[in-house]
Amino acid sequence: MQGSPVIAALGPTNTGKTHRAIERMLEHDSGMIGLPLRLLAREVYDKVTARIGESRVALVTGEEKRVPRKPDYWICTVEAMPMDREVDFLAVDEIQLAAHDQRGHVFTERLLEARGLRETWFMGASTMRPLVSELVPTAKILEYPRLSKLAFAGAEKLARLPSRSAVVAFSMAEVYEVAERLRALRGGAAVVLGALSPRTRNAQVAMFQSGEVDLIVATDAIGMGLNLDVRHVAFAALRKFDGREVRELEPAELGQIAGRAGRYTVDGTFGTLAPLALPQGLANSVQEHKFSAVRKLVWRSSNLDMSSLDALLGSLRQAPRRRMLKLQDDAEDAAALLRLAKDPAIRARARSPEAVELLWAVCRIPDYRKLLFESHVALLGEIFTQLAGPRGIIDEGWMNARVSELDDPGGDIDTLIARIAAIRTWTYVSHRSGWVKDESVWQERTSAIEDRLSDALHERLVQRFVEKAGRGKKTGGRGASAKKPKVDPSHPFGRLLALKLAADSEHADEIDEARWVEAVVSAGHGQFSIDAGGRITFEDDGKTLGQLVRGPNLLLPDVKLVGLDEHGAGARARILRRLVAFARDFVEELLAPLRGGPARQLGGAARGILYQLEQGLGTTLAEGAAEQIGELSPEDRDKLAAMGVTVGERVVYVPALLRGGALERRAALVAAFAGPGKLPRCPRPSDVSVPVERGVDPRFYMTIGYPVFGSRAVRSDVVERVYAALGAEDEAPAAGRLASWIGCPAREAFRVAMAIGGGRRPEEPHRANGGGASASGSAQEGSSARATAPHGAEQRDERPGQRSD
Repeated sequence: MQGSPVIAALGPTNTGKTHRAIERMLEHDSGMIGLPLRLLAREVYDKVTARIGESRVALVTGEEKRVPRKPDYWICTVEAMPMDREVDFLAVDEIQLAAHDQRGHVFTERLLEARGLRETWFMGASTMRPLVSELVPTAKILEYPRLSKLAFAGAEKLARLPSRSAVVAFSMAEVYEVAERLRALRGGAAVVLGALSPRTRNAQVAMFQSGEVDLIVATDAIGMGLNLDVRHVAFAALRKFDGREVRELEPAELGQIAGRAGRYTVDGTFGTLAPLALPQGLANSVQEHKFSAVRKLVWRSSNLDMSSLDALLGSLRQAPRRRMLKLQDDAEDAAALLRLAKDPAIRARARSPEAVELLWAVCRIPDYRKLLFESHVALLGEIFTQLAGPRGIIDEGWMNARVSELDDPGGDIDTLIARIAAIRTWTYVSHRSGWVKDESVWQERTSAIEDRLSDALHERLVQRFVEKAGRGKKTGGRGASAKKPKVDPSHPFGRLLALKLAADSEHADEIDEARWVEAVVSAGHGQFSIDAGGRITFEDDGKTLGQLVRGPNLLLPDVKLVGLDEHGAGARARILRRLVAFARDFVEELLAPLRGGPARQLGGAARGILYQLEQGLGTTLAEGAAEQIGELSPEDRDKLAAMGVTVGERVVYVPALLRGGALERRAALVAAFAGPGKLPRCPRPSDVSVPVERGVDPRFYMTIGYPVFGSRAVRSDVVERVYAALGAEDEAPAAGRLASWIGCPAREAFRVAMAIGGGRRPEEPHRANGGGASASGSAQEGSSARATAPHGAEQRDERPGQRSD
C-alpha cells in the first residue's frame, strides 16, 4: 500500500479535479472517495449511480448509510470514510480543509495516512502545493487550469442581476431577506443552506437547475463543489461568523465561492450587491486565482490512548512533531470530553478501556442543533450514562419521547430546520452499532421523519420565496383528499370560505405531489418493474414512469420519461436520474453471473469470452470466440463452468439467462437498442425456437439467446443438443425427432438442422416419412437455408445429398 502512487490534483474551482478523480476511480475494480459535505457526497452518489447503478455503490455519511450487499465503490463524507476497508483507489476532495480549525485534523490524517492499494488522489486548491510536497514527498503534483474564465463584474443592484445568478450571504437572516426581495422583484428564488437536508436541498436545486426559478440564494455551502448552472455569483456580504467571531472573508474563501460562476467551458462572472464594494486588489486576486499558500495544517494524534480517561485527554493534547502542523486544541468533541470528565458520575462509569472508548464515541456525536454547548454536553452525558448502564443500550421509551416530539411537519421554516437538525442526532445514534435495540427500525423511523420534515420545509420555502403563478399543478389524485365542507354562496362569508378551501386544496395537492416524487426518487430497486417492451413501472401505484430507449450501446440504455408532464422540470429531472440508476442496476442484475468475483481471477482468454458474452447479453457464437476458446486452460474452463458458462461447439451461452425472467430483461434491452419496428418478438419460456421475422436483424435474436439458423431462431441449449446429435457415431437423428426438438415442421427442421450442423447431416425428411420430398428437392431447400444462416454459421460448397469425397 505504501508504494502505490499518490497524485495531488490541485487548482482553482472548475478545473474538473473531482470529475477526473471519479472517472479514475471507476477505472479501478474498487474505490472510495471522501467529500467535505453530506450534500456533495449525495450529489456524487447520484452521479455515480446514474452511471453504474446503485447495487455497486455505497453512500456513507454520519447520518445516512446506503450500503448494498457487495459494494465496489464508497462515496463518503471525509469523517465517515471506513478506513479499515481496503480499496484499489482512494481519493479525498477539498484537501485544503486540512487547515480548518474544527475539521482540519481529519483531512490532515487522511493526507498523511489514507492510501489506496493501487492509487491515491488528493484534490484541492493550489495553495496546498508547498505543504503537500513537504508532507507527502512521493506525491506527483498535477496542477490544472480553470476550464473557463472568471471575470470581475463590479457591484450590481438586486433587480438587475443577470439570469442564472447565485447570491451568497452568510447568515439565515441575510438569506431570507435577499430571497424575499427577489420574490418581489424577480418572481422568486431557490434557497440553499448548509442546514438543509439533502432531500430539501435537492428539491430546491432541482427548481433552479430546471429553470423553474432563475436565481438562487445560498450560504457559502455552494463553495464546496456543489455543481450548479451558475453564470454569476454576487456577494451580499463580505463578513461571516465562523463559530467564534465575525470576521472578514479570506481571499481564498472568496475565490472558492466566486469560482462557482461558470461551468465547464462557459465563462462566469462575480461581484457584489450594490452598494457593497469589493476592493480592486482583492478582486484581481480572485480573478487570477492567486492566493497565499497554506502555511499550517491542523493536526491531532490518531493514536489515542484509551487505557484511562486521563490518558485519552493527554493523547488528545499530544503536540505534533513537524513544524507545519499545529495542534487542534478546541475541537468540539474534545471540548465535550473535557466537560464530561469533570462530572464525578461520568468518571465513575469511565474506568475501563472499553468504557473510555465508548465515552469518546459518544463525544463524537456532532452538535447538529447548534444550541447552547452545555445543552449538547448534557445530552451526551445522558446517552453515555444509559449506554454504560446495566442494559448497555439506550432506553427505548426515553428515545421514543425525544424522537416523537420531532415528528411534526407543522411550523415555520426555522422551526422545521431546527427539527431536522435534531432528528439528525437520533439518526446518527441509530447508525451506531449496538447503541439501540432494533437498529434498522430506528434508522427507518428517523429517516422517515427527516423526509417528512424535508418535504414540509421545501413547501414552506417555495411558499415564502417563490411566486405561485405557474406552479402547483395537481398530481391526478395520488393521495387521499379530505372531504370538503359545502359552501353556501348566499352566506356573507361564503365566497371567503370558498377561496380558503381552494387555497387549502391547492396546497394539499402540492404536498401530495412532493411526497410522491420523493417516494419515487428514494424507492429501492425492487419497487420498479420493467416489461419486455422496456416500460418502467412504479410498483407502489402501478404508474408507468419511463421507457428504455437507445443509449450509447446495448448495455447502457437511456430512459425517456412517460406521462409526467404535470410535474415541474425539477421533479422530472430527479425522477429521470432515479430511473437511469435503476436501468444501470437492471443491466448489472442481468449480467451478475458474468461479473462475480471469480471473473477477476480468470486468464486473458476467459476474460475475452466473458466480454463477448456481456456484449451478447449471455450468448455468443463459438466461431466468433474460437481463438479464445482454443487458448483456454483447463483451470479456466472449470472456472467458467462454475460461473454457469457453457462453452459449446456452436454457441457459448449462460443457461441461467435463458429462463423466463432473464429472457424478458434481455428483450427489454434489445427493444431499447433496436428501436420501434425492428424488435423481434420475445420468446415465451416454453419456446425452443421462433420463426425469423422479416426485417429484423438476426443479431437481435442472438442477444435474446436465440441465434438464427436458417428460417428459425433457436434457443442456445437446443442448438447444442441438435449439433451433438448430428455428430453422434450412431445413426443421424430423423427429421421427425429434430422437429420435436426444434419445435417446427419436419421439413423446416431438416433445413434448420443443416444450418446448425454445417457439415453434419440429419436424416432427410423423405426417408424418415416414407416419401413426400425428393432428394434433390430437399437438397435445394437445405442449400437455401444455409444461404440465410448468420455470419459465423459454417458455410460449405457441396450441396446436401452430395458427397464431398
